Amino acid sequence: MARIAGVNIPTQKKLGVALTYVYGIGNKISKDVCSQANVDANIRVQDLSEVEIKNVSDVISSSFLVEGDLRREVSGNIKRLKDLGTYRGVRHRKNLPCRGQRTHTNARTKKGKAIAIAGKKKVTK
Repeated sequence: MARIAGVNIPTQKKLGVALTYVYGIGNKISKDVCSQANVDANIRVQDLSEVEIKNVSDVISSSFLVEGDLRREVSGNIKRLKDLGTYRGVRHRKNLPCRGQRTHTNARTKKGKAIAIAGKKKVTK
C-alpha cells in the first residue's frame, strides 16, 4: 500500500483515481499533481517506484492543503461564521441547508430522518 498525505491509497487503481482518496484532492487536482510530478496518471499505483511516490507526495505537501489541515481550516471557517452570527452561521448552528435550498420538503440529508408528528390525523370527508 502506498501512503500519501497520511492516507493509504489503493494499489490496484490508476494513480489519477487513487489520489482522489485523499481528502481535498479531486480529479482536476489529481491530474495537476501527476503532471507536476512528471508521472503518468494512467499507471497503476502498484507499478510506481518509490521515487515516483515520493515526487507525488512532495508535490502534494508543497502545493496543496489536504487532509487534517484542510479539515481544520474548513471547520474554523464554519466556527467563525457561527461566532459572527451571519445568516450562514445561523443555518449551520440550526443544522439546516445554508445555500438557499428549500426546506419545506426535501433537505432530509441535512435535517436527518423525518419524525412523525404525534396526534396528527388525516382529514376525513
